[in-house]
Amino acid sequence: MTDPKPLRADARRNRDAVLAKAREVFATGGFDIRFDDFARLAGVGTGTLYRHFPTREALAEAVYREEITAMCARARELQATLPAPEALGAFLRGFVSHLDGHQGLARTLATLMATRSGALAEGGRALSQAIADLLAAAVRAGAVRDDVGAGAVMMALHGICSAYDHPGFRPDADAAINLVLDGLRRQAP
Repeated sequence: MTDPKPLRADARRNRDAVLAKAREVFATGGFDIRFDDFARLAGVGTGTLYRHFPTREALAEAVYREEITAMCARARELQATLPAPEALGAFLRGFVSHLDGHQGLARTLATLMATRSGALAEGGRALSQAIADLLAAAVRAGAVRDDVGAGAVMMALHGICSAYDHPGFRPDADAAINLVLDGLRRQAP
């Protein structure tokens, strides 16, 4: 998930400024602000905003891509630094923590889902691959069952994600992740 062509340094700075401001606005639930206001908030011209992000959805997709890239990098980092079962647990718990801290982005992405965004499908595949890698390592370590794939874990995460506005989201989401991890754990013969 990379940009199609390299940008000049000043164009990259402007694009990054818009993305940083959008991430901040979406995180606080400000998806309803006028699209042109993103340019003003980022300190760039409206033309710059539209050159990089022709629509609000394009901007939200770019933020989403960055979030997915960071989550996948986190999965690789955990896999490289922790024992496999701990890496899997840390990633899933971190996913819930990230979602809890980015509920505004979750609301924004819910609107993208209605447009059947290709970015969501692409991000889902990347996240599914990261989880598949974590699961495979945990299976090789003998810590989790080998009959449950990344699709089942992704389905559980989708369920958790869909409840981001549920009262008491965080403790219930943490409990749901514990259920997933308990269900994955390999039982002693």
